Amino acid sequence: MTLTPDLATDVPVDDTDPFGHEHLEDPLPFHHALREAGPVVYLSRYDVHAVGRYEQVHAALVDWQRFQSAAGVGLSNFRTEEPWRPPSLLLEADPPRHDAPRRVLTSVLGQRALRTLRERWTADAEQLVDQVLAAGTEFDAVPALSEAFPLRVFPDAVGIGHDGRENLLPYGDHAFNAFGPPNDLVQKGEHRVAQLSGWVGEQCAREALTDDGFGAAIWAAADRGEITPQQAPLVVRSLLTAGVDTTVHAISAILYAFATHPDQWARLVADPSLARVAFDEAIRWESPVQTFFRTTTTDVRIGDAVVPEGRKVLMFLAAANRDPRRWADPDRYDLGRDPSGHVGFGMGLHQCVGQHVARLEAEAVLTALARRVRTIELAGPTRRHHNNTLRAWESLPVRLTVD
Repeated sequence: MTLTPDLATDVPVDDTDPFGHEHLEDPLPFHHALREAGPVVYLSRYDVHAVGRYEQVHAALVDWQRFQSAAGVGLSNFRTEEPWRPPSLLLEADPPRHDAPRRVLTSVLGQRALRTLRERWTADAEQLVDQVLAAGTEFDAVPALSEAFPLRVFPDAVGIGHDGRENLLPYGDHAFNAFGPPNDLVQKGEHRVAQLSGWVGEQCAREALTDDGFGAAIWAAADRGEITPQQAPLVVRSLLTAGVDTTVHAISAILYAFATHPDQWARLVADPSLARVAFDEAIRWESPVQTFFRTTTTDVRIGDAVVPEGRKVLMFLAAANRDPRRWADPDRYDLGRDPSGHVGFGMGLHQCVGQHVARLEAEAVLTALARRVRTIELAGPTRRHHNNTLRAWESLPVRLTVD
């Protein structure tokens, strides 16, 4: 660490590339160094400021007036750069533009919808787990469970057809990669951007959606004048962009946590009602969404430093979720912990509107497994595919002992 001389107050400087493959593969050492360096650090490679402690990350997330999302939640600054797709009306907008789409989606994904889906998804999870176990008790959990279940139930809930669902994962992967710098991870997906974006756009049209899903409910809100007809497909697109990959990697994180903490799996088997705690503790512990950016709208003091107006601030959600200043024994996955307050879904105005849907998907899978499986252990080396924003799983070989 050195000190930069051009800011109002000295700020630690780090020339590390947090989007380099070695740090994406194992981010924990850098997260530790970032937290220990101070409340805010200047990342010289990208000319951005970074926060990794829980207090500062939480404060930036809830202060949308001074840390805006409308300039983009990635490295690209929408004030000066053209985004590769129309900005999200939820993730990349602030009040008042953000308000009506947020209200509509909050209503569409509310408790009434979840009560309707719970029975159906519970049955779907039971069926999927039975099918997987019938084929054997040693398998790769990523394609067999983590990808299979969300791709089975979530597009149904949105109301899109079966053809082409395999496009959702590479589309989401590219969308989350694009929040980072234009490195090789972005370049690898660019050749398919037009095709994938075109397919997703087609699914958001009223005529492509069933009349009983989330998508139809969003269009119905447009008919009532709650949002405009131009906004409706963009709100549907927000669901398809952020609603699959994040859940896939969250379910993978939970299964990895239990495979490496067998005592915690025994607790869940003994008390399946802990499934909800298990989900949130996995989001804290593994943080499927690792980072997001904000842009300062004025000079902002962080600790003893002043971050000037118009600067990008990189929030390390995963580092905050393991900050020992906030969490006791943060590197341990523990069902005895109260994980509420984690920032894995963001916080404040822009907190993930679909988190309860993801929670319900994970609970259904965990409950179905807990009824049948006595132990979970790793059956081989795990693999991740690098992603600029997500903690992205590629392979999770597991071996199960079935009652």
